[in-house]
Amino acid sequence: MEKSFSRQIAEFAVALRYEDLPENVVHEVKRFLYDSFGCALGSMHTRDVNAIHDIYKEMGGREEATVIGFGSKLPAVNAAFVNALMIRSLDFNDIYWKQDPSHPSDIIPAALAIGERVDASMKALITAIVLAYEFEQRMCEFAKPGVRERKWHHATLTQFVSPVVAGKVLGLSVDQMVNAIGISACHNHTIGCPTAGKLTMMKNTVDPMATQSGVLAALMAEKGYTGTEAIFEGKEGLMDVFGPDWDTDALLGNLGSSFKILECSMKAFPTEALTHTHISAAIKIVSENDIDYRDIESVTVTTIARACDILFDPHKYRPDSRETADHSLPYCIACALVDRKVTTRSFDEEKIRDPRIREVIDKIHGEASEAFEKMFPAKQPSRARIRLKDGKEYSVYMEYPKGDPREPMTEADLDAKVSALCGKRFNAGKLKEILFGCERFTAREMMKRL
Repeated sequence: MEKSFSRQIAEFAVALRYEDLPENVVHEVKRFLYDSFGCALGSMHTRDVNAIHDIYKEMGGREEATVIGFGSKLPAVNAAFVNALMIRSLDFNDIYWKQDPSHPSDIIPAALAIGERVDASMKALITAIVLAYEFEQRMCEFAKPGVRERKWHHATLTQFVSPVVAGKVLGLSVDQMVNAIGISACHNHTIGCPTAGKLTMMKNTVDPMATQSGVLAALMAEKGYTGTEAIFEGKEGLMDVFGPDWDTDALLGNLGSSFKILECSMKAFPTEALTHTHISAAIKIVSENDIDYRDIESVTVTTIARACDILFDPHKYRPDSRETADHSLPYCIACALVDRKVTTRSFDEEKIRDPRIREVIDKIHGEASEAFEKMFPAKQPSRARIRLKDGKEYSVYMEYPKGDPREPMTEADLDAKVSALCGKRFNAGKLKEILFGCERFTAREMMKRL
């Protein structure tokens, strides 16, 4: 009898050892940890993070895991949710986009929370984080077309992967891991509306909820709770419910021959991933040609059809929240034209009401390109054309955003990003020193030092 998909995943996950990981893979884990902790520390002022943190502080419970930056101690299940929301809140953490988008670092807190609970070694956590990237990114290539194209959110993928990550640190057996996947994947199928139209705080919250679900599922499996094994391929499982066309080899082929984390991108801007190449192109034009936004007559952004659908819908021209603004390509381009940069401050409430943004945003239009659509996701093409009131026209074509593995963030780029996120309250240099030498510690020791 052929093994279930869950069992094949569980067998690989349980067998993987830190010693199996190439040096460049371990180094990349540390880079993403550094980036993720920076994103978390930068989010401490946000309303969504503080609301959830307050709820769980009021609930109390066993002090098992640390909330990043705040230092409060919560039950592991709750800490995983808060920390995942912190990493995700600014929309500045990593991105992988093939058939589906995802942010694998949303799952890192599953490893951190269980790691503190059981005082696992950081080598064990590094191994679990590799699994987070491995299977989250494979899930992005599993459905053709992706679940996002079927009007579901990518948190639907995370619910299959987060129990693997938590279960690895918890030391589950293969059978227990299979059960954990089955428990978590029975629910949290997330409809696409958190990222459609007018966005709310739920845009950044649904994936952390799926991470939390995986932590709980792993703990349930450890206690002997059972879950559906054929959750992928069985009757009324994922592949049955979501329709045809799945690439089994993308999910399960050649496990261990290379590691997907090396293909994941970092974000140079705290915005929706499809905006990045366009922002870079717009900044390049106005900076190199010293263009004042008041001299602009029109801006045309050529992009793929799905970007036009997601990022140029009518709600995106008058965003009234950070969540909608950072998923609005007109707003992001307007910031690029006015300020020649896009940072976390670009989405402050005061900035969203900036009359200069309103002055230029209606001049920005998107056009879909079938040629660009055929290039995606191997490339993320953008053409930005700016026409001035005096008739002059400037155009830039770009294929990769900064942070893509083909246009990677340098160490200096990453240091600058994390330093800006840490601000004056936290020492980015100390954070980097601890995270890049973390093998010396257990999870508890590392979190105490941060």
